[in-house]
Amino acid sequence: MPRVKQRTEALHERGLASALVVLAEEGAAGLTTRAVAGRANASVPAIYEVFGDKAGIVREVFFEGFRQLADELAALPPQAEPLEALRRLAEALRRFILDHHMLAEVMFARPFTDFDPTKDEARAGAKVRKIFVQHVRDAVTAGHLAGDPTDIALLLFTFTQGLAAAENAHRLGTTKPSTNRRFHLGVNTLLNGFAQS
Repeated sequence: MPRVKQRTEALHERGLASALVVLAEEGAAGLTTRAVAGRANASVPAIYEVFGDKAGIVREVFFEGFRQLADELAALPPQAEPLEALRRLAEALRRFILDHHMLAEVMFARPFTDFDPTKDEARAGAKVRKIFVQHVRDAVTAGHLAGDPTDIALLLFTFTQGLAAAENAHRLGTTKPSTNRRFHLGVNTLLNGFAQS
């Protein structure tokens, strides 16, 4: 009798949710196919059947991270003042990275040697980039910033991500007031550098 295929959408969702929990609780070193299978109440061969290999699990986690980030950014309440909207956007990215430290590592730092994003995977962040570019374009259109919206958006995103990563590593300060002050100083200085004169 042929073996029944285990590849189901339900197992994929359970496996992905399990991988996210394992990553958050045990870090990159703990994210193994066996750990994901155990958490998902599935066999290791079934997880391999769904994801292909460990790199396939990491790939799905990578995509899920950008899906979650895009959803959080898209859900921000609208702001009448474009520069305040950009500050809120930067703060939301910071909060996501602080709240999902290991997931952010997978998204931005590539801690797994067996997963190297291709051009297709690099497109995972397209919705996030679009949100940043639109917010910057609003500020440029309103006359608050001067420059190419895509350039400014990329710099703001990268700079914010770097500040949040430094904060996670305790390199931005030793107290919440000091890290908050330095984070806001950095973001405001960057925006001021593109201010319309």
